[in-house]
Amino acid sequence: QVQLVESGGGLVQPGGSLRLSCAASRSIASINYMAWYRQAPGKQRQLVAQLTRGGNTYYAEPVKGRFTISRDDAKNTVYLQMNSLKPEDTAVYLCNTRLLGVDYWGQGTQVTVSS
Repeated sequence: QVQLVESGGGLVQPGGSLRLSCAASRSIASINYMAWYRQAPGKQRQLVAQLTRGGNTYYAEPVKGRFTISRDDAKNTVYLQMNSLKPEDTAVYLCNTRLLGVDYWGQGTQVTVSS
């Protein structure tokens, strides 16, 4: 098992930046898949970014060029750097991983982009 705790969300102006963190309760060195999802009010949860140990990344089209997913195995932490934020990025952001065929989710952190 692994517990995931997101942090770093908050209120930011359009064009601003935030870095979200996902702290894991155990080593993530052997976990091949980490991802960030988001869920906006009234919308389905959507995949934002994913990262595998081999360095392969995927970004949803709306965030390409603005968001970067990364990991620091020494800190058991996955990050989502979000730049040039737009109001449509407003959502609860959730960390996700799959371990032994089971999905694990963090509690989510709220990101609000508003002037």
